[in-house]
Amino acid sequence: QLQASGGGLVQAGGSLRLSCAASGSIFLINVMGWYRQAPGKQRELVAAITRGGSTNYADSVKGRFTISRDNAKNSVYLQIPALKPEDTAVYYCAADTSVNWPTFAPEYWGQGTQVTVSS
Repeated sequence: QLQASGGGLVQAGGSLRLSCAASGSIFLINVMGWYRQAPGKQRELVAAITRGGSTNYADSVKGRFTISRDNAKNSVYLQIPALKPEDTAVYYCAADTSVNWPTFAPEYWGQGTQVTVSS
C-alpha cells in the first residue's frame, strides 16, 4: 500500500531523492514520513509531514534533509543532499490517518529502500 523508491549506492557528498506513493486504498492520510534503520540499530524517525505541511525532523538530519509532500498524489518525498556514511540505512516510508500531531504513530509501512553511502 506504500511503495518507496529512490534508494541506491552513492558516494559521500552525493544526493538522493526518496519517493513514496500510497495506494488509493488508503484514504485520509494525515501524516506521512520516513524512518530509517541502520545495521544493528533501532528504527528511528527521520522526518514527518502533515497534510497541511507541518514538519518534524530528527535532530541528526535537521537542516540537511527536506521532506515534502504532494497530497493530490498521496506521495511523500525525502531530499537528502550531502550524504554521509552514517546515513546508510534502510529507509521506510510510513503513513498515519490519525490527527494526533506531533505524535506520529504509523498505521501503514512501505517495504523499505536501501541507501548505502560509501566513503
